[in-house]
Amino acid sequence: MDIKLENTSLRRANNSDWPQLADITAEAFSEDPVNRWLFGSERAIKSAFRVLTRDIYAKRGMCFVAGDGAAAMWTKHDTDTSLSTVGMLSLAAGLTVHGSKGAVARATRAGELMAEHHPTEPHMYLFTIGTRKSARGTGLGKAMLAPVLEACDRDGMPVYLENSNPDNSGFYAAHGFERTGLFACGDGGPPLEPMWRKPMTRETV
Repeated sequence: MDIKLENTSLRRANNSDWPQLADITAEAFSEDPVNRWLFGSERAIKSAFRVLTRDIYAKRGMCFVAGDGAAAMWTKHDTDTSLSTVGMLSLAAGLTVHGSKGAVARATRAGELMAEHHPTEPHMYLFTIGTRKSARGTGLGKAMLAPVLEACDRDGMPVYLENSNPDNSGFYAAHGFERTGLFACGDGGPPLEPMWRKPMTRETV
């Protein structure tokens, strides 16, 4: 997929950028209702994103940063997003030390539920997009989405995400995403909103 970065503040991240990718994302999701319920603290959220970013998305995904203000992590639908045994142990250790009681079990169950609801047809998957608190309202979120969405439209590729914060539903809807359902991220947990975006043509824009 040919991604054209016309916004000069954006760049494609590489493997060594994983700490920055993870830390921007952790700050962006620090008040997210799903992540707060799953992990219980900002330190646990940061620990989880550091493992997932380092071991999966920075290595196998398509990641972008905008300075130190925003980050996004994508994968193709057929990318292996499983953690190695070492990665699983690292994730569990971080959640045991920094998370609230039951964080490991909640995170495991949430991963199972997300896998059950994940579409099987070819698509691009938006794992995370977020900005630091100091960069909110500056248009970086829109700028981060635009290049990949444009490439998906050119290639006729749908896009999928799970929205974990109702406050963001309007933002995604404005970019062509439609809700396909709603499911709790675990027993008694807040909802995740799966959203699907069909590729847009000049006729549908």
